[in-house]
Amino acid sequence: MRFDLNASRFADTDVRADAWAVIGADRALRWHELAEQAHVWVAQARAHGFAADVPVIVRGHKEAGFLVAMAGALLLGAPFVPVDTIYPDERMRRIASALSAQTYFDAQGGRFVSLNAQGGRPETGAAQGSASPASAPQALREKNLAYVLFTSGTTGEPKGVQIGRESVAALADWMAADFALGDVPVFLNQAPFSFDLSMYEVFGTLTLGGTVVLASRALTAQGATFLATLARHAVTTWVSTPSFAQQQLLNPQFSQDGLPTLGTFLFCGEVLPVALARQLRQRFPAARLINTYGPTEATVATTWIVVDDAVLAHHARLPIGYAKRDAEVFVDEGELCIAGAHVMRGYLNRADLNAARMFIHDGQRAFRTGDLGAVDGGGLLFCHGRIDDQIKMGGYRIELMEIDAALRALPGAASAASVPLRRPDGSVARIVGFVATGNDDGRLPDALHDWKMLLAARLPSYMIPSELLACRSLPVSVNFKIDRAQLAQDYRDVHLKAQRQHNA
Repeated sequence: MRFDLNASRFADTDVRADAWAVIGADRALRWHELAEQAHVWVAQARAHGFAADVPVIVRGHKEAGFLVAMAGALLLGAPFVPVDTIYPDERMRRIASALSAQTYFDAQGGRFVSLNAQGGRPETGAAQGSASPASAPQALREKNLAYVLFTSGTTGEPKGVQIGRESVAALADWMAADFALGDVPVFLNQAPFSFDLSMYEVFGTLTLGGTVVLASRALTAQGATFLATLARHAVTTWVSTPSFAQQQLLNPQFSQDGLPTLGTFLFCGEVLPVALARQLRQRFPAARLINTYGPTEATVATTWIVVDDAVLAHHARLPIGYAKRDAEVFVDEGELCIAGAHVMRGYLNRADLNAARMFIHDGQRAFRTGDLGAVDGGGLLFCHGRIDDQIKMGGYRIELMEIDAALRALPGAASAASVPLRRPDGSVARIVGFVATGNDDGRLPDALHDWKMLLAARLPSYMIPSELLACRSLPVSVNFKIDRAQLAQDYRDVHLKAQRQHNA
């Protein structure tokens, strides 16, 4: 049993209808139960004024009802807008305001809830009844969208990325044709549904007829219990950022013996370090490592490469691969650009951004990523970091990702990041480096006694950090990406504490 995106219906309903579709944090549903509950959800949505092209906010965290709502929205032809409860109420309010939404679906409570006009919080007892004409949700200008995903910025208004049905169909076709996930893949889903990485698992499960295991933050924090849960449900496909996988290496159960059915690692969202790829090749010799790259605006990912021993032997810094089928990736004045049917329909109500970032290339929608990149003579693509991660210090332009790569190559560095420390006027005073060693003592390994000399073999002097600090693991954001801002704050806090102790 599976979901047919082109026909917007459940298909092959007599095939594996009793197989598990979703293992949620609260309950599990078989495929026939998912289909039945999705149709019930559609009836409830219609009673609250939702219809084709009318966006519906779905809020929750790893409940089975979250997948029910997304499948129901696809049945209805209404774009779903996922909002994870790990994000604050203020973010929910801003998203609801951008959509002029008065109602959302609470995946935990399994009901539609009205929003008050002022604070954007649920109104007590407002879940029943139909929408009045005055409060009926409004359709979007863009038609036939699959979802609207709001990018997570630390400041400013969230931007609504509008992804069409044709784009998710292209994503599903790509996964089925090239990823070799098997007939009935079992996906790990741990990224928040607000993070587009999770759309791999959503559409992979629905269109391939597999199973998705929804791992809550509470479960993933339990280490051995988390991995035992994946083993019990015979997970075959691990989907995450590299940083999340890096964290698991601290647990010896994170291995082929501990997860014998795991056959594929699917990475996206940040750089895949060579050191991590090598460790995973050792821990999981039978698994394929697929590294993918792409912004939210291009439906999860656009390029891919299978990272095998040959790739690791030839690259000190991994490429992002080749453009996926029916897509084009090219470099324009140093910036990576993407063209194809998987490119978004534009930002919601942001004509200014659309004019600046989108254009037509060979008759197809195209998008300027804001990423620095390069392509070699064979078409192999490389990403050299964000244009806005390019800093200027001492008159030199510096790419932080280049420093990161050199730090990760240091002996004993499980993971690493460089952090610019800024003056009050915003200029960069100096750069400090952090390496994750897996130890709690806060000391650099003996092998890093001459770390500046080691870095000097790879970096010019002006790019070498002024300090190198050790930590057990690097902090990550709610999307499990390395959090440079938190590292900078941690550094300031430690030095402020030391200064106060000295003055005392």
